[in-house]
Amino acid sequence: MNVRRQHISGVAVAAVTALGLGSLSACSSDTAAAAGTGKFDVVASFYPMAYLADQIGGAHVHVTSLTQPGQEPHDLEISAKQTAQLQESDAVLYLKNLQPSVDDAVAQSEVKTKIDAASLTDLEKHGNEVGGHASESDHSENEELSGLDPHIWLDPVRYAQVAEGVGKAFEKADPKHAADYKKNTAALVKKLDALNTQFKDGLANTKTKVFITTHAAFGYLAERYGLTEEAINGLDPESEPSAARVKELEKMAKADGVTTVFYETLVSDKTAKTIASDAGLKTDVLDPIEGITDRSRGKDYFSVQEANLKALQTALGEK
Repeated sequence: MNVRRQHISGVAVAAVTALGLGSLSACSSDTAAAAGTGKFDVVASFYPMAYLADQIGGAHVHVTSLTQPGQEPHDLEISAKQTAQLQESDAVLYLKNLQPSVDDAVAQSEVKTKIDAASLTDLEKHGNEVGGHASESDHSENEELSGLDPHIWLDPVRYAQVAEGVGKAFEKADPKHAADYKKNTAALVKKLDALNTQFKDGLANTKTKVFITTHAAFGYLAERYGLTEEAINGLDPESEPSAARVKELEKMAKADGVTTVFYETLVSDKTAKTIASDAGLKTDVLDPIEGITDRSRGKDYFSVQEANLKALQTALGEK
């Protein structure tokens, strides 16, 4: 799969899924051409981008997502119909190097306003581990999996930086509604600042700072709040871990008081449950918010993040 090859070669990446439910009422969940709505037509590549466009644009925008609810975003291959939809839009909001077919379509399109979320904040190179526990052997075995981590939206601070950049782009592209875009952006950033405080306070005093996930999606979040993420599969959500990696994780879990192996809703939980069973650990969901579905613990970005916080607090324990 193209995007996984990009993950494995260490190319910058990012992102995620579908147009969601609940508060995304201004978004269109189908892929019909957005043009002709009388609004500022925005095509978003996946859920976190669609959510930003909807929250910042409000009543002035018509948002469509290229990745559908429940679709694993890394698997997206853009269709001819979606390419045409992109051509007819006023703006495209995407995360470059996440979905190669989207990147190609954007590069070839004549859309006047192209907003690359990756250019609006800093991306870092993360491997299977973020926070200091990985062994030298782990780094050498998984060096090819290291790359620029795309999962910036899971860090409320970085997501707020992206929101500010998107707001400015909307103001420039649709100046007659600039005042509303500025106001909506400020309101969203304020909510993200409050979410950051929730995470900071909620994770300040826990028995352990180490958590295990199947997918290395939470590196930025771990760094922000003083945690250590140990990922089974690295940046590729469906790769298979080596026997040595599994053995190391089991040893580390015992040493660091880890209680839980986290998995996500859009990818099989088989590996997580196998490792948890062998190590005598529990499993639970930690959602990378790559799309909102009926299985999500929440209806939008904020409610899912709050559920993630509760899951982490339970797994890490109170002092």
